[in-house]
Amino acid sequence: MAINLPAGVQINAPIKPEWESILTTEALEFVAKLHRAFEARRQELLKARLERQARIDAGEMPDFLPETAHIRNGDWKVAPVPAALQCRRVEITGPVEAKMIINAFNSGADSYMTDFEDSNSPNWENQIQGQVNLYKAIRRELSFKNENGKEYKLNDKIATLQIRPRGWHLDEKHVLVDGQRVSGGLFDFGLVFFHNAKEQIARGAGPFYYLPKMESHLEARLWNDAFVMAQDHVGLPQGTIKATVLVETILATFEMEEILYELRNHSAGLNAGRWDYIFSCIKKFKKNQDFCLAQRSAITMEVPFMRGYALALVQACHKRGAPAMGGMSALIPIKNDPVANEKALAGIRHDKTRDANDGFDGGWVAHPGLVPIAMEEFVKVLGDRPNQFEKQVEGKFGPEQWLDFRPTTPITEAGLRNNINVGIHYLGSWLAGNGCVPIHNLMEDAATAEISRSQVWQWVVSPKGVLDDGRKVTVEMVRPMIAEELAKVKATVTAQGEDTATYDQAAEIFDRMSLTPDYPEFLTLPLYEAMA
Repeated sequence: MAINLPAGVQINAPIKPEWESILTTEALEFVAKLHRAFEARRQELLKARLERQARIDAGEMPDFLPETAHIRNGDWKVAPVPAALQCRRVEITGPVEAKMIINAFNSGADSYMTDFEDSNSPNWENQIQGQVNLYKAIRRELSFKNENGKEYKLNDKIATLQIRPRGWHLDEKHVLVDGQRVSGGLFDFGLVFFHNAKEQIARGAGPFYYLPKMESHLEARLWNDAFVMAQDHVGLPQGTIKATVLVETILATFEMEEILYELRNHSAGLNAGRWDYIFSCIKKFKKNQDFCLAQRSAITMEVPFMRGYALALVQACHKRGAPAMGGMSALIPIKNDPVANEKALAGIRHDKTRDANDGFDGGWVAHPGLVPIAMEEFVKVLGDRPNQFEKQVEGKFGPEQWLDFRPTTPITEAGLRNNINVGIHYLGSWLAGNGCVPIHNLMEDAATAEISRSQVWQWVVSPKGVLDDGRKVTVEMVRPMIAEELAKVKATVTAQGEDTATYDQAAEIFDRMSLTPDYPEFLTLPLYEAMA
């Protein structure tokens, strides 16, 4: 069908009739306005990332910025968060698929972060149908019926909605403005804000967002400026938008207070995005001969660099009157294996107990079945308080804690093979349109796939990439394992009754991304180009 496109806007993709209510002339005009105002700055910031990476590759280590010392030393606080964001003891996350949206809203969690980013495969269908799903859900009109006739509907009491658009590094390749691709993040934000912000306010909760993958306070400033323009455009008071920033890069840790400051009128705090954080550390120090992390299973929230980062995040948030949100344990309930299930649930309990006692105001889960356990552990610490903003973390945090990258062992053949297996399995699902995949009893998304391929790359390149039996990890060792693990993945997928069509391509991409001499910055960039 044809829609009336604004001047300078092209859509190079099919448009279904039911998408007409989202891809309206007025909404696309707003997206184009955001693009024209901010695209040049986005590109400058992406270029600055590459320049910073080159300096780190040459040996520079991150530290606090001298030019922002006045912000760290200043006496300021973020604007108070609205009532709907005061209580966030348990937040559930998941992609913008109808059944998952309904289950997450109904889960009993305080808050639901719906995801256009890491747990969502960003094909055109998912992005636009996701917008339709949210439009309906916000108006309590969303329902879903599965192939067996089971119907899913929203409960009367549902979680508070927060929305995660894509990060600054991602484009929306199907939409061009003046011949340029638009920012995936501004596209996602622009459409969902334009159509829903006033409706959310009328219903008492919103518009609230989660902002991913930032590496500096200047990137936060860009989001803040977009929020200012957006509120002016639709006639909302400044400060209506509230956004939580995921601190999921090592560089953002050194600018946590500055990020809060840039968004101070729009801030809903910070979140410790642990999986992307581990990936970021591997990526940033990939050429440092002294840096080599142990396998993923050994990198818990208790290791020095993760512990220091988590406590510093609580300290920064509460010092500035902002919520501090704990991250995601990847554990999920395990059906048909009571012993393994009990172990997984104990792991979730341990994770949330630690976060609550450390001062976090809430934490994430990936499955509705985990909401009661997480809630129980936060209530034990918080009682009937909605949060613990008043709790202050003592001590000084900085490079000494955040750059203490222990442990460096073990690296085992089983750990190596697990990275390969998870990487291929996730990539195959992602290419088929599913970005949130249970694999080996863990909920995997793009962040954990990034860790998988990045660790393989590093163990090949680093002189410290040695298995516990003394063998050096090499291309010659890994390549046959890729073929062997591909066969295992296909057998697993076939047993689950799913199509294996995308997995050969997934294995080729995993090989290319983990065994090339030049480390590719993001797995999702070439993957996105490979999908329709």
